[in-house]
Amino acid sequence: MRVVKQEEELVPQGLREAFERLRARRWEVGKRGPGERLARLEKLKALILERREALAQALHADFRKPAAEVEATEVLPVLMELEHVRKHLKGWMKPRKVTTPLVLTGTSSHVRYEPRGVVLVMAPWNYPFNLLVAPLVDAVAAGNTVLCKPSEKTPNTSRFLAQLVRDTFPEDEVHVVEGGTEVGEALLRLPFDHFFFTGGPRVGRRVMEAAARHLAGVTLELGGKSPAILDTSADLEAAAERVAWGKFLNGGQTCIAPDHVWVHASQEEAFLAALKAAVERFYGRSEEARRASADFCRMVDDGAFARVRGLLDRTVAQGARVVVGGSVDAQTRFIAPTVVADVTPDAPLMEEEIFGPVLPVLRYESLDEVVAHVRAGGKPLALYVFSQDDAAVERLIQETSAGGTCVNTVVLHNVNPHLPFGGVGHSGLGAYHGEAGFKAFSHERAVLRQGRTSLAHLFFPPYTGKARKLARLASRLFE
Repeated sequence: MRVVKQEEELVPQGLREAFERLRARRWEVGKRGPGERLARLEKLKALILERREALAQALHADFRKPAAEVEATEVLPVLMELEHVRKHLKGWMKPRKVTTPLVLTGTSSHVRYEPRGVVLVMAPWNYPFNLLVAPLVDAVAAGNTVLCKPSEKTPNTSRFLAQLVRDTFPEDEVHVVEGGTEVGEALLRLPFDHFFFTGGPRVGRRVMEAAARHLAGVTLELGGKSPAILDTSADLEAAAERVAWGKFLNGGQTCIAPDHVWVHASQEEAFLAALKAAVERFYGRSEEARRASADFCRMVDDGAFARVRGLLDRTVAQGARVVVGGSVDAQTRFIAPTVVADVTPDAPLMEEEIFGPVLPVLRYESLDEVVAHVRAGGKPLALYVFSQDDAAVERLIQETSAGGTCVNTVVLHNVNPHLPFGGVGHSGLGAYHGEAGFKAFSHERAVLRQGRTSLAHLFFPPYTGKARKLARLASRLFE
């Protein structure tokens, strides 16, 4: 405990004070009923609707995110989460009765959901509004006080979020701190009751280490190389269109984007032609038109641009073929929507999550090859199967592991608030959205109440022959 206390003393005074204000209110806030919690969230919703244009402007200033994508991928999912919580929170909060076994005759039991306490939400830059506000909604619905840290890589959106939260919540209920990695490191020294982090595995490990030091809960939403797999029964044109949309959405900077595609060798060229047609239909028929498109993001910063460009250049140098795209502009951080063929599993583009608008296409002869490759890598955040063969779909689901899966589409599982969203293994720990989000920020507290009648005294010591016989008899009920 002394080590943890020493770590707290290293935290800047302003952050410590913000944390202590939240901790001082956590019990009062936690006792609120559904009506009071929902009132806070209704105010949040009203301000989001009022300021959606300002949000779009902030995101465009940060990395030229198109207004339509802001609406579809930032505002809409949050509004859906708010509406789902509004409809169901009262039911989620009710104590849940559980069955009483015969040996506990005279008792009644239930599970109640209590807030975890003071929680930290650390959001990434790629969907800076959605991936901060959606978990915030769940944390507030569960009755917690919350400290939020948006990403410094999207400064305009960060300022927007800070003002939005200040105008919605008292600072001793929800507070936003802005800053770089030094602020993030300082926050990990504070004894939050739950850490919620969305980002990469490297920082995710540091968050998990911090949670372990504080014996706190943790939810990690990470990433990985999410594959799209087409079997020979797939509708190639539909698959190409949906994969291209999911891949190049947000300039490829999406944790559940199809990272790469596996297609049977006999259908490779037909699929590549369909992909090329989809890219041209979405963003323009020439490289100049695609560069001028208002519907395509830029890389978030120079480091991200250089990393993805390097992966692409090294892969092409090793013999890969650019089917469409390939042009870049360092000054504007533009990387064209690019499809690359003749990619091998050991190519540079396959070394790490791409997180940019470059789509490698790999050919296979047998699905066994694909299954072996997926198993050999870290468990992906998403896996996409395109097939009209139910047996093939079931095989790929049963023989692999992933945070979530879509069949004959991509990314849409993230939109359904009835589905838990999260990773597994290398791609994350825990889940949120809807009821899963409420539970992620809640502790399930077991409560057993003893009535007037009790059988427990039959098992009290001294353990005479009668007590031993009763214990054995009770055990036999379950043999």
